[in-house]
Amino acid sequence: MSAMHSSHGGHSGGTSAGAQRSPANNRFLIKLTVISTLGGLLFGYDTGVISGALLYMGEDLNLTPLSEAVVVSSLLFPGAAFGALLGGKLADALGRKGSLLVCAGLFLFGALICAIAPNVVVMTIGRILLGFGVGAAAVTCPLYLAEMAPVDRRGRMVTINELMIVTGQFLAFAMNALLDAVIQDPHVWRWMLGVATIPAVALFVGMFFLPDSPRWYAVRGRLDQSRRVLELGRAPAEAAEEYTIIASHAQRDVSEDKGAAMRDLRAYPWMRRILWIGCGLATIQQATGINTVNYYAPTILESTGLGASASLILTITVGVVAIIGTVLGIVLIGRHNRRPLLLTGFTGVAAGHAVLALSFLLPESAFRSYLILAAMLLVVFFVQTFIGTLVWLLLSEIFPMTIRGFAMGIAVFVLWTVNAAISFAFPPLVAALGATPTFGLFALINVGSWLFARKFAPETRGRTLEELEDDFRTHDAAHLVHEAPAGVRGG
Repeated sequence: MSAMHSSHGGHSGGTSAGAQRSPANNRFLIKLTVISTLGGLLFGYDTGVISGALLYMGEDLNLTPLSEAVVVSSLLFPGAAFGALLGGKLADALGRKGSLLVCAGLFLFGALICAIAPNVVVMTIGRILLGFGVGAAAVTCPLYLAEMAPVDRRGRMVTINELMIVTGQFLAFAMNALLDAVIQDPHVWRWMLGVATIPAVALFVGMFFLPDSPRWYAVRGRLDQSRRVLELGRAPAEAAEEYTIIASHAQRDVSEDKGAAMRDLRAYPWMRRILWIGCGLATIQQATGINTVNYYAPTILESTGLGASASLILTITVGVVAIIGTVLGIVLIGRHNRRPLLLTGFTGVAAGHAVLALSFLLPESAFRSYLILAAMLLVVFFVQTFIGTLVWLLLSEIFPMTIRGFAMGIAVFVLWTVNAAISFAFPPLVAALGATPTFGLFALINVGSWLFARKFAPETRGRTLEELEDDFRTHDAAHLVHEAPAGVRGG
């Protein structure tokens, strides 16, 4: 462990400084969180709203099964996957604030194009634009919050973004139902898609009232602005101490920087190690199989004999369980270390898939159907409480400053690509192997994910981003710090 890492270890809990923050400091942190996480709300709304809009747009756009699949999936791939790469580059080049302004523009124009689309081609273009916004926001929002947050509030502030994502999805379901009841018109789908312009405008306007990240300012030599931003959200002594750490690390990073993220990665093996760990965390988050539940649960339940009404019930229960799990996850992150929570999550998800696999061996009955529903909700609960929030948080924390945006973009690109691959592979896999072997395979994959997390996931709670970077520089991938500093409080 480096001298710099050790010398600041006592600050890691952040509780004494946190207790001295003024009401103005706390108001700034709340304003920052509410405005920036509108990107997460739009992420959730734009991925969820299509489920209701599809019921009405088919006739207007002459949708076939193939063109419907293209309209739905184009937001995910290529949209969100390549949007993540775009967001990473923009976050480094324009700053976190500049990248979120671009995201707001993409959300706004994408929603408008979708709402007025006369045909499938224009609708697909709009969905891809929305996907760029979703992918870029998925990179930039947690990154911005992690760099702006005091150490003791970083976990809770970053994971609020995940809460906004699931809230956005639930809001989409609720808005679809409300508009359907209020607007008796077969073209109501245009209103469903157009509503997303309102939070997009709010995000765009709101970002003008927020500064950029103090870390981004520091590596560009704008140290006065870095200090001023820190003072907005911290007590004077806390801001001064963190400024000293950030300024010294920025000076070192700039002197070592090869001038581009790819050159940095080629030059420094420790940076490559952390990027591989980040890509691994992104992969195991999606390998939970959460999207097989989100996308295919109604189909699975219908096959068990529950009927079409079960699909509506499931949509509501999945949304409710996701929100409850995310809220509980935020509470737990504020009180417990990251690694044990992550390992608990993979244990629960593996158990949920094992129950699913065994359930399909039972004779068809109402009990069997509801047991399958309960097992799927168990998977959703453990993913949202222990894995979904934590992986986004870890990805926002682990990458070094000079390549943070680029590396986050690569990791999130991997996340979306694995998401798309699993989503497309699931139906033919079930058709070829059957439900029991398929869910049994997911259970085994999650056991492997548990082993990966146990060996490679670092403990990031209670340390500044600069302290974490020092640890990653001096330890190989299998020997990163696995314990939070003694006596740490807060997230």
